[in-house]
Amino acid sequence: MSPSPICAERSVATAPASARLFDLTGKVALVTGSNTGLGAGMAQALAAAGCDIVGVHHSGPGDTPGIVRDLGRRCIDVQANLATLEPVERIVQEAVAAFGKIDILVNNAGTIRRNDALDFTEADWDAVIDVNLKTVFFLSQAVARQFVAQQSGGKIINIASMLSFQGGIRVPSYTAAKSGVLGLTRLLANEWAARGINVNAIAPGYMATRNTEPLRDDARRNDEIVSRIPAERWGTPDDLAGPVVFLASAASDYVHGHTLAVDGGWLAR
Repeated sequence: MSPSPICAERSVATAPASARLFDLTGKVALVTGSNTGLGAGMAQALAAAGCDIVGVHHSGPGDTPGIVRDLGRRCIDVQANLATLEPVERIVQEAVAAFGKIDILVNNAGTIRRNDALDFTEADWDAVIDVNLKTVFFLSQAVARQFVAQQSGGKIINIASMLSFQGGIRVPSYTAAKSGVLGLTRLLANEWAARGINVNAIAPGYMATRNTEPLRDDARRNDEIVSRIPAERWGTPDDLAGPVVFLASAASDYVHGHTLAVDGGWLAR
């Protein structure tokens, strides 16, 4: 049976709008930690959806700029050590000088230190808190001020962790920082939602990245982790492509203060 004329009209009218929900053409995304691991994967996913990329990193030259350009988008590299607040204003200035605006911020850069809580040092505490929490707040603040100046609204996507929900072991400063990221995401959403700024977070599960090499190299610990994941595998940067595009796009315009677990079912078990 052929669809009624009314149904046909609705189908034609709504399909293009639905397709545009995830289209980021013409948007500018600033991604910290863009050269490796999850940051590289998210930068590439945003470029594939249409974004020009401001890649912020402290490492040497990586593959991200070339991949972004191969996707037909523009990319600039910004070298910055996010262990201090010194580069925060410069990052925003370089992004605006290159592209005229910022639409999306992905606070991905992070670090981790492992040791028993009884032996954990102040230096290891500060090193993690400064990058994973302090700079996340002040870079969000600087970019939000840019959004307000642009009168455009915008999207901020923080990277939380399973340890935003759980305690973990031997990573006290990382657990404290990532728990703080979840709370900060909610607070900023409360303050900025009315300004058209969406603040949300992604909490990756156990991902196969450089930070988790010590766990994956420990056969006993690796087996313990994988056996607890319903998906029965470590996650990969590709697993964050859909979530980051969703939270960066118009599809999430009424999503505020949410932390989306992308964990293979870890928290459900």
